[in-house]
Amino acid sequence: MRPATAILAMAAAFCVAAAAAEESFVGLEGQPNFRDIGGYETRDGRKVRPGVIYRSGELPRLTDEDVEKLRTLGVKTVVNFLTPNEIEYRGKDRLPEGVHEISIPITGEIADVPDAAAQLVEARKTGDFRKFPPAFNPQVHKDLVSGLADRQYSELFEILADESNYPLVYHCSHGVHRTGTATALLLSALDVPWETVREDYILSNVTREKDVLTRIEQLENIAADLPMSDDDRKANSQAIGAFYILQPDYIDASLHGAVQKYGSLDGYLEEGLGVSAQRRSELRNLLTVPKDTPDARRD
Repeated sequence: MRPATAILAMAAAFCVAAAAAEESFVGLEGQPNFRDIGGYETRDGRKVRPGVIYRSGELPRLTDEDVEKLRTLGVKTVVNFLTPNEIEYRGKDRLPEGVHEISIPITGEIADVPDAAAQLVEARKTGDFRKFPPAFNPQVHKDLVSGLADRQYSELFEILADESNYPLVYHCSHGVHRTGTATALLLSALDVPWETVREDYILSNVTREKDVLTRIEQLENIAADLPMSDDDRKANSQAIGAFYILQPDYIDASLHGAVQKYGSLDGYLEEGLGVSAQRRSELRNLLTVPKDTPDARRD
């Protein structure tokens, strides 16, 4: 396997819009993948409103300064995709007083791994990722739009349709798989081009680079104590790297999954999630603005 730093560099280079998109970083010390999805241009020349919707990883390790920043941002609602088991292991979110927390746990059988979220908790404890080979990662995104999370994503869109919930944050553990798919669906519903959706997904490699390199090293060290053959150890190392370092084909699998089952991503939004064309139009009115208005510029 190529060194993790080389893989990260390759993935970051893929994101041709990274320099401009860095403006969306909010910079929480306790969660580097907390970022504004605003500012992206839609196909009709509008832009997603900044300061309204944030995607993130888990929030238990926020500093006091981070919590104050959320208060300053005016965050009203946090949607959490983690399961009770994950929350027990990772901790409860640290949030400003009065924030409305909504739990919409997402888990299930993925790539023949039952209750994959619980199994991943164990893998993070032991360093044994052999149940999660590289092919697991695109399969996550495909399964999420193939029935695994229809109810949860439908509920998310119901919450997003209510402007009184703004500003809103949604998150899973790393802000990658469940959150990445949710973001792809939302940006697509707002008519953001898929190329931009893909770039936003890969930005998680940029925001998480320091943490990812540290975590991979930690897991490799933990796994060093496990009895494995040389081939298994190599496979485990590859699985760890593939899980933490994102590739474009991971999120593309959600698009392919939706097209395979529903004919298009709009078909999945409408038939799978019940997000009608009228509802998508209403969301665009709420969450996009003409690109030359002040609201279209990221702070």
